[in-house]
Amino acid sequence: MRGPARLAVAVGLALGVLGGCASIGEPSAGAGYEAGDGSYTTWAVADRGEGIELTGTTFDGEEVDLAGWRGDVVVVNFWYASCPPCRAEAPDLVAIAEDYPEVRMLGVNPRDDAATAQAFERTFSVPYPSLWDSDARGVAAMQGLVPLQAMPTTVVLDREGRAAARILGQVDPTILRGLIDDVVAE
Repeated sequence: MRGPARLAVAVGLALGVLGGCASIGEPSAGAGYEAGDGSYTTWAVADRGEGIELTGTTFDGEEVDLAGWRGDVVVVNFWYASCPPCRAEAPDLVAIAEDYPEVRMLGVNPRDDAATAQAFERTFSVPYPSLWDSDARGVAAMQGLVPLQAMPTTVVLDREGRAAARILGQVDPTILRGLIDDVVAE
């Protein structure tokens, strides 16, 4: 390949690479989610405010009220079935649920119908319930903590039901375990 042709190929490749970078952090057309970067935030005990008030019905028809879980550390994971990072983190969340029987876990799904969500739960052997959050009460209950389009998002609640930590995007299991350990030790 000679000078101008080589230059044209190099420019084309550079534009392709840069074009791919333009969409980092933004949903691709039709993706329906905004990928988080895995960053996490923690709040000091004095800065946590009030306990989260959230009630709802699971995909199995059971009623859940977080107020009834006061006294336990709770991990709340916002997800939906066709979200790629939600699928990628599911085995890690299942392992954490199994390794921390003293910690309650709850999924919140604002997008799927029951059949889709239950198929996901069977595929990944999810041992904890998920709220069917079609009216976005779960997102509303955690306003300011869970961006509407940031799926997945995981929130660790302390024993008083207050947000102690949050991870935006796919969880790093080592980080989530550390956050849980910190809150359990309080």
